[in-house]
Amino acid sequence: MLKATIYNQKGAEAGSIELPEKVFGMKWKTDLVHQVVESIRGNKRAGTADTKGRGEVRGGGKKPWKQKGTGQARHGSTRSPIWVGGGVTHGPLAEKNYKKKINKKMRVGALYAVLSKKLKDGEIIFVDSLVMKDIKTKSAVDVMANLAKATGFKMIASSKKPKVLVAIAAKDEKIQKSFRNIPSLELAMINNINPMQVLNYKYLLIENPESAVKFLLTRSGK
Repeated sequence: MLKATIYNQKGAEAGSIELPEKVFGMKWKTDLVHQVVESIRGNKRAGTADTKGRGEVRGGGKKPWKQKGTGQARHGSTRSPIWVGGGVTHGPLAEKNYKKKINKKMRVGALYAVLSKKLKDGEIIFVDSLVMKDIKTKSAVDVMANLAKATGFKMIASSKKPKVLVAIAAKDEKIQKSFRNIPSLELAMINNINPMQVLNYKYLLIENPESAVKFLLTRSGK
């Protein structure tokens, strides 16, 4: 079992947690993670890009000029792809399907590999709980500043770009509305995180780690 420190929202150590090696001690699997991330990206694509061929564009019913005697090249229609406003050759069509099927075992394995890599690199922060008395962004900023001092990760509080994925245990309006205006982080539910989402951020903050770890273990179905 692996051990990690748990902090409270004031930045003080609040205990420790034993992490299952099955979830946080896996080896990095480049091919698996790449395949799963590409499937997630493909499944998100709308596939709405569509172009018209020469048989679909308007106009071009009449030959632009006679075949010979003008000194110009021969053309039969302004619908030709070489004309401005003509059809597009081999362009994208909306009928293309980018979806890729990935089974549950691969998806879970990729998530575990990403979490293990994050833990090994010291990029996971465990917080016992996040409690907001009121909907107030300043209070949320103070929490992130406290955690930044405790962990040494200064950029989690000062970055102007999203650097932290905050995985919360349950929906909480006060937490969501207090943290959503901080540019350095993004909120997500622990039961919805996926490998691509975790990789998009430098740090992962897990709230209520005991509950979160139990849920992550159930993802494997064992």
